[in-house]
Amino acid sequence: MKYLSELLILWALLSCGGQASRFQGDGDSLVFKYATLPSIVEYDGYTMVTLANPWKEDRALHTYVLVPRDAQMPVHLPKGTVIRTPLQKAVVFTTVHSALLMTLGCQDKIAGVADLKYIKIPWIHEQVASGRIVDCGDGMSPVIEKIIDLRPDAILLSPFENSGGYGKLEEIDIPLVECAEYMEVSPLARAEWMRLYGLLFGCQVKADSLFAVVDQNYQALRKKAQQAGQGRSVVVDKQVGSVWYVPGGRSTIGQMIKDAGGRYPWTADEHSGSLSLPFETVLERAGEAEVWLFRYDSDQPMRRGQLLDEKEGYSQFQAFQTGEVYGCNVRMSHFYEESPFRPDWLLNDFIQIIHPGIDQIESLKYYQKLEP
Repeated sequence: MKYLSELLILWALLSCGGQASRFQGDGDSLVFKYATLPSIVEYDGYTMVTLANPWKEDRALHTYVLVPRDAQMPVHLPKGTVIRTPLQKAVVFTTVHSALLMTLGCQDKIAGVADLKYIKIPWIHEQVASGRIVDCGDGMSPVIEKIIDLRPDAILLSPFENSGGYGKLEEIDIPLVECAEYMEVSPLARAEWMRLYGLLFGCQVKADSLFAVVDQNYQALRKKAQQAGQGRSVVVDKQVGSVWYVPGGRSTIGQMIKDAGGRYPWTADEHSGSLSLPFETVLERAGEAEVWLFRYDSDQPMRRGQLLDEKEGYSQFQAFQTGEVYGCNVRMSHFYEESPFRPDWLLNDFIQIIHPGIDQIESLKYYQKLEP
């Protein structure tokens, strides 16, 4: 599959801008196909964006009032954080949102970044080295003075449950855009947030069109997996410290394994996050899994034998014994940068591994079979 439709659409969208005719009903509500947390309503002179709180039902996480940059500020505005759009200068705290802005052609809007050591995008590091992008320090305790000097239109950061707020960032009168898409309930719901970011940065047409491509590709791949029948059983990730973090059945990884036709021991589990389990529990429940998928961080490809240096007990897994072990080196790939907004690419990997020999799909992008 060469994603011809994707190439045609993206070739045509050479720059951000334009208006998308996607406000439905009475012409004021932006309808999301999958995303459940954002609610967007367009009014005369401004747009209301309300983010539902993923941790407290029936409560809002944040409300934004978007006012066009080239328009006069309305006299009466509802309560909320006012943001002039499109954003022209932003400080971005995460590698995934930096990568998305580059994909949308808005990399020139990145004025500063935090947690640079976790941003594995060469272009960002080049811009920081040349002084075009400012390194604002650690995301948990950024250098406030640098952010103030930049005078950004907004700061993009990820919220966490019971985080206690954002400290001094809340005192400097710069809008905080809380990027909570990772709390969505499905891979496509998470990816659809790119439409919100397109709205913020003035590239709605490009963001909407790219998401349409992602959706189309994902659905086509899922259908292909269904047609292939039942696939192989899967165990995911590996022990970290004293626990094994297993993706819950309702997590994006758990759902994608299901969409790929894989048999997952925790499919019936209702958790959308990860389960912290002892090694023995995972071995008992998934020891006979036919395929083992895990992520690791290394400056060179891992070999299967190295797993036993970490824990001898891995030799008891059927997948280890048969050599069906696939690793995703997050340092050498763009897994974290790309897969949240391109779940179709990750699903492609899962399908190919779960259904060996399947044809007419792309080669592996993130996972590679470990050599002995």
